[in-house]
Amino acid sequence: LSTKAGSRSLLAALASKAKHINGRYERFLEKTFPRFYVLYTTFTRGIQALFLEAKEVSKIKSRMSQQQLSAQQLPYREMERLRQVGQQLSPGERRESSQFRRDVLKATPIGLLAVPPFANFLVILLMYFFPRQLLIRYFWTPQQQEEFLEAYDAIRRRSYPKVVESLALAAHSLPEPQLQRLLQQLCAQVQQGSQPRVAELWALRSLFSGPPLALNKLQVSHVRALGRVLFLTPHLPGFVLRHRLRSHVLELRQLDRALLRLGLGQLTEQELREACYLRGLNSTHLGMLECRRWLEQWLGLSCKLQASEASLLANSMVLLSLNY
Repeated sequence: LSTKAGSRSLLAALASKAKHINGRYERFLEKTFPRFYVLYTTFTRGIQALFLEAKEVSKIKSRMSQQQLSAQQLPYREMERLRQVGQQLSPGERRESSQFRRDVLKATPIGLLAVPPFANFLVILLMYFFPRQLLIRYFWTPQQQEEFLEAYDAIRRRSYPKVVESLALAAHSLPEPQLQRLLQQLCAQVQQGSQPRVAELWALRSLFSGPPLALNKLQVSHVRALGRVLFLTPHLPGFVLRHRLRSHVLELRQLDRALLRLGLGQLTEQELREACYLRGLNSTHLGMLECRRWLEQWLGLSCKLQASEASLLANSMVLLSLNY
């Protein structure tokens, strides 16, 4: 017993000494190399955040197993956490990829580089020179996060005009002249800089359950453009793209219903901005009131739509965001 107690005391003393040395080292970096210090703290906090997220997801899945809960029965924040790691949220739908899995794959080489003693300096150099290409979001500074979100949004926004053009083209094939005219007018208004009202989109919902606007009937070029809006890889066969697009859109619909139950007033500013960004709106330069107003419109449409009307929800990511 005395040996074990001595060992514990020794380990505690070593840990305390290491913490003291590390504290002095960090203060030295902060005073002498402030820019390097920012990267160093970003790296260490990123490692902690990555492990905490994995631990949190493990707890959620354990509780689901013990209480025999489906993902749809979880609170919004837990559903959102599972979405990030690729857990299915909609019955019968399977996620082929997730941001978390892509992050893990991207972070693995960096993690291996950081294993040898003092090799984290090499990782920090990579963070300095190639942050967006080599690192995942956990290792981005707040300034980089805003900058990179802008860059990714610029990439997806290139597809927005193509989505509206595809809708206008598909309108020519609609059997009902009145609905055809309404959709063409709506597309023309969006192309001229106007934002449609939710009521206008709701009035057209029946068009998106059958040809030519249902998800399984859209032109492949239209599906590819919608896939880019959701950051899906476009270089896949058409039937795979349709399946992945449907899976992600129905997942958003489940999240929206959980978010409605929670209430927008319960979201933090970061959660509110992330929710808008996920649904197609670049919220980096918008105020809280603007974000909340837009999200209220989105939920007013999404939470009323049926699964068969998923195509309208996918296209609304563009129609409601393009000119907001």
